[in-house]
Amino acid sequence: MILFDHLIRGEEMVKCIKAQVRLLKTALRWKGDPKRRQRIQMVLLREGGMTQPAIAEAMGASLSTVNRAHMAYDRGGLKALKSKPSGGRKRENMSLAEERALLARFAKAAGAGEMLNIHDLKAAYEKAIGHETSNSTVYNLLARHGWRKLMPRPFHPKRDIVAQNAFKKTAFPML
Repeated sequence: MILFDHLIRGEEMVKCIKAQVRLLKTALRWKGDPKRRQRIQMVLLREGGMTQPAIAEAMGASLSTVNRAHMAYDRGGLKALKSKPSGGRKRENMSLAEERALLARFAKAAGAGEMLNIHDLKAAYEKAIGHETSNSTVYNLLARHGWRKLMPRPFHPKRDIVAQNAFKKTAFPML
């Protein structure tokens, strides 16, 4: 059997003053994140005198989830019960504005119809971030900012245009 006596002070686990309880009850009516609402309910149930194992059973959550919600509230108050944002560019080398500024230096040449040399762009990018990076990072940078690969269709330097046109006229007579 696991003992939870260390989690209980006396008969009840009351840690908040009345003003804090009122604020929690008000926050419970706010619209928004359901996970934050559940954490607020866990804290209010503790203030009502329930133990953490009883709260975990009543809320359908694990004991560690209840404990983390209580510790977060004890350390940071109501703001600590907000969900942490997920997603985003966690491993970015540059902000989007910095990337735009870097590409602006190459935009003039690309706008004038010149080919963008990816090696020059990669060298400038690596100099800006201070370390080496892969080619895919540079290609992802271009894709992120709407640049795309536009090149003329390749052709053989020794092609014979007259022979090509004659082939087109005689090769497919039925079409």
